[in-house]
Amino acid sequence: MLELQHIHKYYNPGTINEMCLFEDFNITVEDGQFVSVVGSNGSGKTSLLNLICGSIGLDSGRVLIDGKNITNDKEYKRNQYIGRVFQNPAMGTCPNMTIAENMSLADNKGKFYGLRAGKKKDRMDYYRDSLKKLSLGLEDKMDVKVGVLSGGQRQAMALLMSTLTPIRFLILDEHTAALDPKTAELIMQLTDKIVKEKKLTTIMVTHNLRYAVDYGNRLVMMHQGRAVMDYAGDEKDKIEIDRILDKFNEISIECGN
Repeated sequence: MLELQHIHKYYNPGTINEMCLFEDFNITVEDGQFVSVVGSNGSGKTSLLNLICGSIGLDSGRVLIDGKNITNDKEYKRNQYIGRVFQNPAMGTCPNMTIAENMSLADNKGKFYGLRAGKKKDRMDYYRDSLKKLSLGLEDKMDVKVGVLSGGQRQAMALLMSTLTPIRFLILDEHTAALDPKTAELIMQLTDKIVKEKKLTTIMVTHNLRYAVDYGNRLVMMHQGRAVMDYAGDEKDKIEIDRILDKFNEISIECGN
């Protein structure tokens, strides 16, 4: 179980540009939940992910996993049990390394390399089998540099690499936003398949309201650092896109847009 308790986060404190993003913010994510997070720009969606991953610090409050306080744990320590896929496909892979080298790098996350060879021949078959499940033909391009692949292929690889080692939490930061509609659909189907197969607790930030409705078992709408909508289970299953749009319009009018 993941908990954020009494979170306070300020940007540019003590300056004329000071902004309070989170003020006594609380949220709990149960094991096995797939949470879709929507909201307007500046609502706190990506900052929420950064706080969970340790990419940015808190001004006050706590982040807990199964009751253990990880607030002061560095990002690299959290990466041992958190996988993250970014909006930009280039951020989840190394373009100047081959597919095999990228897979090996992900496979050894958190381990000490020393002076051993980066690639292990006895793992190549496992990498090919894993890539084959993507149905993109990448298993036949093990020696091809990732930089020449399409954005969709790279994002599929980033998704696979983020879950190659045992993790508990999968963080998806608008991971389909940079893709064309057809490729985005493919990545969402792969995401759903991997989440279900590995039973991962998942938090997905998205601007695609249909994805937020169709995937996962919980939907949260953020606005000005608050959760203004939070539906899970049967409630979430019954929600419709028009209802979310109505809430967006209500917020927009409140903000004077």
